[in-house]
Amino acid sequence: MLHVFLPPTERLQDYADLLHVVEQAVQIVGTPVVVEGYGPPPDPRLTQLSVTPDPGVIEVNVQPTSSWSELVSLTETLYDAARRTRLGTEKFDLDGLHTGTGGGNHLTLGGRTPAASPLLRRPDLLVSLLSHWQRHPSLSYLFSGRFIGPTSQAPRFDEGRPESVYEMEIAIAEVHRLVAEAEEQGETFRPWLVDRALRHLLTDLTGNTHRAEFCIDKLYSPDSSRGRLGLLELRGFEMPPHPQMALVQALLVRALVARFWDDPATGPLERWGTALHEDFLLPQGAVRDVDAVVADLQDHGIDFERSWLDPFVEFRFPRIGVTQVSTPTGPVELELRSAIEPWHVLGEEATGSGTSRYVDSSIERLQVTVRGVSPSRHLVTCQGVPVPLTPTGVPGEYYAGVRYRAWQPWSALHPSIPVHSPLHVEVVDTAAEVSLGGPTGRPAAP
Repeated sequence: MLHVFLPPTERLQDYADLLHVVEQAVQIVGTPVVVEGYGPPPDPRLTQLSVTPDPGVIEVNVQPTSSWSELVSLTETLYDAARRTRLGTEKFDLDGLHTGTGGGNHLTLGGRTPAASPLLRRPDLLVSLLSHWQRHPSLSYLFSGRFIGPTSQAPRFDEGRPESVYEMEIAIAEVHRLVAEAEEQGETFRPWLVDRALRHLLTDLTGNTHRAEFCIDKLYSPDSSRGRLGLLELRGFEMPPHPQMALVQALLVRALVARFWDDPATGPLERWGTALHEDFLLPQGAVRDVDAVVADLQDHGIDFERSWLDPFVEFRFPRIGVTQVSTPTGPVELELRSAIEPWHVLGEEATGSGTSRYVDSSIERLQVTVRGVSPSRHLVTCQGVPVPLTPTGVPGEYYAGVRYRAWQPWSALHPSIPVHSPLHVEVVDTAAEVSLGGPTGRPAAP
């Protein structure tokens, strides 16, 4: 076997000449050849696919596509190739929970060249997408992995810093003002101004510009040529278990791009406060919000079916179980579904090799939905504590979120609180002062 090491080159033609020499050598020698060394210099005419080992997963960065048919073919081929090599995009926890691998299905938007990027040709498109994601938290949480929140790999810009919404409104207003001034003066808009306006707001809590839901590292940064590619990376998507689900994710983003290309978003951002995590991390809040996203697309002439997102709802919020209890006023139905709980990065801990910061994954959340209950007579309790019921809009139907400790790590938030197992959810008749029964769950340690 012959090993060939390719030196660095500055011109693509020089690299092509080297490969041609290697090809001729293979034909003459007639033995297998391993090509190592430096890759070709950056060139817009080249596309590439890279396979990289990542903690727990194998990361595949696929080449860009320019049409829907190309994207369908590439996605289906990738999933099929993974299956043939006994790899998958899903896993099952020890308690049987069907979940994702934890790897990202990041979507990158741009053009073949920076000048062709719609995000640089129309800066209002980026602003519209950013505003729409902020107003509709379901876009951040319905398609994400289990590790979400201000210390995750792709936090929303309004998580963790309450003043960031006000600052973002100023930045958005500046982008609109600079674009309008350039149009009035007949000048070309300077693309690096978008980077300057948004860079320090699209970060995580530590200021890392890559760990953000909307990553503009490669949009048009003045720092280096590799940062001026006109690209936007949407990092809030997890790898779904089926290629058609991955395509629905991409189709939703394409639909939103088309919607805001024709009609840019306007209006102030939302001050969600505690409702961001209290409401939209529950199935009821996320589904209600994504229904509004689809209705908005349909109002703008885009025929996107709401039912296409049902697999994501069932995958992200799996049903734990349903039971009925008998009451003097009729049967009451209780449904339990998994909900989303932010996992926070903890403080530094001393280890044998230095310091580490652990993630507290011991807290879980579920949604209790009750149907046929009478709030004037009945209470729904968990571990004997009444849960605050919120009407869903359907007569006699209410829901509530319950946080509980699923397992006991040696280091966690509130380490003195024990594991809540078994977890008892009951319907209580306040008039008779008696429990009418309900489901019992036993959380399993991961």
